[in-house]
Amino acid sequence: MIIEVVVGLFTCLLVWDYFYRKPFEDLYKQSGIKGPKYLPFIGNVLLALKNDTSNVFEMLNNLCKDYGKVVKIWVFGDAVLFVRDAKFFESILSSQQVIKKNRLYALLASWLGDGLLLSSGSKWHSRRKIITPTFHFKILEEFVEVFDQQSSVLVKRLRSKADGKTVLNMFPIICLTALDIIAETAMGVQINAQANPDFPYAKALTSVADIIATRFVRPTQSFDLPFKLFANKSYRKMMRDIKLMQEFTDKVIVERRTRLEESIKNGTFNSETNEMGIKKRMAFLDVLLQSTVNNKPLTNEDIREEVDTFMFEGHDTTTSGISHTLYLLARHPQVQQKVFEEILEVIGSDKDKPVSMRELQELKYLDAVIKESLRMYPPVPMIGRVTEHEVKLDGKTLPANVQVNILIYAACRDPDYFPNPDSFEPERFIGESSSEKYNPFSYVPFSAGPRNCIGQKFAVLEMKSTISKMLRHYELLPLGDDVLPVMNLILRSATGINLGLKPREY
Repeated sequence: MIIEVVVGLFTCLLVWDYFYRKPFEDLYKQSGIKGPKYLPFIGNVLLALKNDTSNVFEMLNNLCKDYGKVVKIWVFGDAVLFVRDAKFFESILSSQQVIKKNRLYALLASWLGDGLLLSSGSKWHSRRKIITPTFHFKILEEFVEVFDQQSSVLVKRLRSKADGKTVLNMFPIICLTALDIIAETAMGVQINAQANPDFPYAKALTSVADIIATRFVRPTQSFDLPFKLFANKSYRKMMRDIKLMQEFTDKVIVERRTRLEESIKNGTFNSETNEMGIKKRMAFLDVLLQSTVNNKPLTNEDIREEVDTFMFEGHDTTTSGISHTLYLLARHPQVQQKVFEEILEVIGSDKDKPVSMRELQELKYLDAVIKESLRMYPPVPMIGRVTEHEVKLDGKTLPANVQVNILIYAACRDPDYFPNPDSFEPERFIGESSSEKYNPFSYVPFSAGPRNCIGQKFAVLEMKSTISKMLRHYELLPLGDDVLPVMNLILRSATGINLGLKPREY
């Protein structure tokens, strides 16, 4: 009797599973979307069972080779698409209907709350409207001063290792520079991470990013319950580190809010200089403290969500971009020399002269070099959306609740869009007609459309400032292992991002 009940129950579950997936599969078939065969209940989870951050690119590449540029899979009951088709990119990124981030982003919620990266609907619109003025030309101009100061700290700290022989992994070095920059521009505080790499906030941020990155590529950890049960040590460490970071941010917010309220009370709120006569610099946090939604100020929790989001998005991404660009310049000396000559022409021969925003904007060839670096090694290799209702994209009808993953890294390395895709050729991005050489939606390192990266100009200016400062002081040498890209929350290398340095004499 028990056996019959079990068999009957199992049969009912099989029937339910079939009819649950059938509407998805019917629309996929109509749209010509293919994918590997799946098993009942678990879908295609076995494909990724032993997945980690080092082999996910190979798995995705093999799927696209076998099934085309739009591939369907099932992760348990989740319908998932992997897309590397530029036309599909344009359709989804330009859509006002598909702007909600997919389920994987929820893994960041315990850290970032419901800030700009994760929110949707009216909350996202109101927050986007508040934050946009933070990247006004005048504020960015003041941030350039921070970029320059922290880059000066960087080159001084590297001096003892610039012997032409020592192999340097630039990622952790640049990471501390970027963290100093983002802390000062986002929160208005100096944490001196470069001088103190064991600073608790810096270590906690790196640890949380690593743990969440692993959860992204391991289906068994992408759900909270199995993550807590089977990776409890990682779960507890993640929560401890998140608590540490949030307490630090909360402390800064309370202090800045108190100072703001006192300045309003004392009538010095709009003063452009502090008590020492030094011009004040507006931090991202200050904009949020002065902002309102429906005539109500943002709560400390609202502000922490956005500050934590800015700290997360604005430090690892620029670290990846700067490190990979330095790596490519080290391995392409002719390109490096051309960039250096442009720097001499625009900024001059004084190595320590502070750079201005106007000078950074005039570094046109460096701009092309950065664009080509971001093509080869996009800091965010994949972004996600979810269809909240049935929608037509690029002529393909998708049902509701499809988790869409846009494979930026794969598209940027696709020979259909970029001839010789593994070759470093900054000239692709030179000239007024450069955008005509490729489909603009095949190159979206900062995303595109209504949910594009709000900090794009900030990031590019920071990259140009840091890279130009490095080249003014050092010749970059091709030392150490080549990069081996791995999928983290941002693009990293399993072998490090290595080069050597030699002081520049001129």
